[in-house]
Formats: sequence, C-alpha cells, structure tokens
Amino acid sequence: MSAQVSSGGAERGTTRRRGYEVEQRSRSARDTRRADDDGTRALSLRRSRSAGVAGQSGDPDTRGLSLLMHAAFFLLLGASLTRFLLRHPGEARTPWIIGLSVALAVLYVIGPVLGSRPTPRSLLWLGVLVAVWMVLVVLAPSFAWCAVPLFYTGLRILPPRAALALVALLTLFVVAAQLRLADGFDPNLILAPPAVAAVATAVFVHMQRQAVTQNELIDDLLRTRRELAATERREGTLAERQRLSMEIHDTLAQGLSSQQMLLQAADRTWDTDPATARRHIRTATGIAERNLAEARRFVHDLAPADLAEGGGLDAALHALAARETAQAQGRLTVRCHVEGAPHTALPGRVQSALLRIAQGALANVTEHADATEAALTLTHLDDRTVLDIADNGHGFTPTEPGGAPRGVRGHGLPAMRARLRQLGGTLTIESAPGEGTAVTATVPLTPQDPA
Repeated sequence: MSAQVSSGGAERGTTRRRGYEVEQRSRSARDTRRADDDGTRALSLRRSRSAGVAGQSGDPDTRGLSLLMHAAFFLLLGASLTRFLLRHPGEARTPWIIGLSVALAVLYVIGPVLGSRPTPRSLLWLGVLVAVWMVLVVLAPSFAWCAVPLFYTGLRILPPRAALALVALLTLFVVAAQLRLADGFDPNLILAPPAVAAVATAVFVHMQRQAVTQNELIDDLLRTRRELAATERREGTLAERQRLSMEIHDTLAQGLSSQQMLLQAADRTWDTDPATARRHIRTATGIAERNLAEARRFVHDLAPADLAEGGGLDAALHALAARETAQAQGRLTVRCHVEGAPHTALPGRVQSALLRIAQGALANVTEHADATEAALTLTHLDDRTVLDIADNGHGFTPTEPGGAPRGVRGHGLPAMRARLRQLGGTLTIESAPGEGTAVTATVPLTPQDPA
C-alpha cells in the first residue's frame, strides 16, 4: 500500500484541533476588540471635557483635588469676610466688600459649569473672577488668602505659560496685601507667598505629568490589545479556512475523485457492457449520497458523518469497510475486526482521528496498492487503543519517519503522524516491495483526554 494522498495532507492533522481552539480565541478576540473600542470612545469622551489631562472629570484623584480646592476657596472667602467684618464694623466700604464677596462666590460656582477647556467663555469667566478678587484684595488685603484655589483654577484652564504668568500676578498681589497688613517690614511676607505659589504649582505640574504618563500607558495598552485581537482574529480565520479545506479533502474530494473514475469507466463500457456501466453509475450514486451526508455534517459541526450516526468508532469502521468493499466492485475486499471493549467511551477527538486515518489508509490502498484484500483491526487495551490497517498489495520501502515513500507523490503518512502526534500517539509502518503493508496507529488513553 502506498502512502498517497494530497500534498496538503500532512498539515490536516496538525491544524484540525488548533482550528477549533483558535476559533474560540477569535470569538474572544472579537469581544475584546469591542470592549477596547468602547473603552477608547469613553477615554476620548473624557478627554473632550478637559483641555488638560489633569483636569479630566473622570480621574478620581483630580476630582478629589477639585472638591478640596472648592471647599478651601469658600472656607478662605468666608474667613476673610468674617475677619473684615469683625475688625472694620460700620465702615463705608463694608457694603462693597460684602457685595464683591457674594459676586466672587457666585462667579466661582459658575466655573465648573463652563468646564476646564480654554474656550472664550471660560477665559472671560476667569478674567472676571480674577478682577473681582483683585478689587477685593485692594479694598481688604485679608482676601489675599483666596489666591491658592485661584492658582489651581488658572493652572487647570490656561496653557502652561499663561498659567504661570497668572500665578506670578496673583503672588505679587498677595505679597503686596501682606505688606499692607504688616506693622513693619517682615522678610517672611515677601518670601513665603512665592514659596507657597511655587510648591502649589510644582505639585499641580507633577500631577499633570503623572496623568499624561498614565494616559499614554493606557493608550499603549489599548492599542496593543487591539493589535493582539486583530492578530488572533486573522489567525483564527486562516486556521478555520485551512481546517475546512483539509476536512473537505479528506471526504468530499476523495468521494468526487471516486465518482469521476466510476463515471469515466461507465462511459467507456456504456455501449459494450451496459450492465457494468449501470453498476458503476449506481456505485457513483452511493458515493454521492455519502458526500451529501458529509456536506450536511460540515454545516452542523464538521464531525465525521459515520460517527455522527451514533454507533461510535466500532460501527463507523464496520460501515467504512462495507462501503469500501461495495465501491471496489469485487476488486478489493475490506474486513473489519474489533477486539476487546473500551472501559469508558473513547474521547471524540480520538475516534475522529482514528476514523480519518482509516479512511486515508484505505484510499491509498484503493488507488495505489493494487491489493485484493485489506483488514481493519481495532484493539481496545487498558491503557491504549490500537488500529491496524493491513493489505496484500505490492508494498513499498518505508523511509524515515515523516517522509513519503520514494516515487510516491503526496504526504499521507506524515498526515497520519500529525493527527496522532496531537493525541500523543505513534504510527508504525511495516512494508516491503511485494509483501503488502501494515500500518499501526496507537493512541494512549489518559484521564485528561477530552471527550
């Protein structure tokens, strides 16, 4: 018997199981890609609400810092107004101080509604807010302490250089206000406000850079996940195509080849021997019926049609032997023997692999071995299952494992080895020219084999 099948046969066994697994990964990859796209859209939406990364409303740290600054602003504003009223009761400027304080509070409340993007409305709001505060500081220097929350507001809205210029201007007003309140010259009043402003600015800039770095890492992660999902999807698509092509070759292609030979034979004998021609046509019709069953099985779950009929591997091998004998029309007799019984049902992938190996081996016997008899022997042992395919054909000289016999096209034997390698099994070949061939497929049975 020759080891002859299509040149793509060696790859079928190695890709079938992987095809099922990659198909599941490709589904998971599609779900991951959808989630990544949703996450990207959400990240873009958060960025659109803020000009600076540190001002994003979706950042818990930034949100907490904003609430702290808002609370500090109103606390300092209230404390400054209380101090002024207690120390300067009944002065002519008191109504102005109260009115400006209320106006400053209202303006500050409007700020979060406008957002942190440097739009014309937000820039106008910031300018009016700072102007009202400056007037208050001129009238009552104690309101200078409200500058720290205003530092944060300017840094959050303005571009870096404009924000630093605003911080310097606010600091200058704070120093001037402190000097007006002091009884004499105090160097701390000149050095302390710039130091506080520098620390506040440094903390904010550091947080902003951290936020930028974090978002860059998030972008890289999302991009990597999208690329991985796309790669897995491509692999799944290629593996699925390859799996389908191998399954079709194992079944439909072989059947169509047999039909072609039978119909050609019928055409040659139609006039001289009509009975033989009709017999060839009936045989081709039977093969077509089997191919139709296989095609329907592909649509269902790509399992071998013989196994899908419910009799298990034993019944499938008997059916295969009977079918091959009938199709040979007396030129080849295939017998099937089953020895022993499995303690538990064989895993589905083991049954499928052994049936495909038997189909491929008998196809080679029919096409190349010129045999008159072949035998399928399935032996169930405690720790392994053994399938022997033997024939009395002209035989061949086996080459090294993984190779094909000399002078024979195709890669049938490597394909069988590939199927068995997935299951941890082995393939043994005994043959010699003129002495027939015996192919033995051994599959170990382990508890981890999936059913």
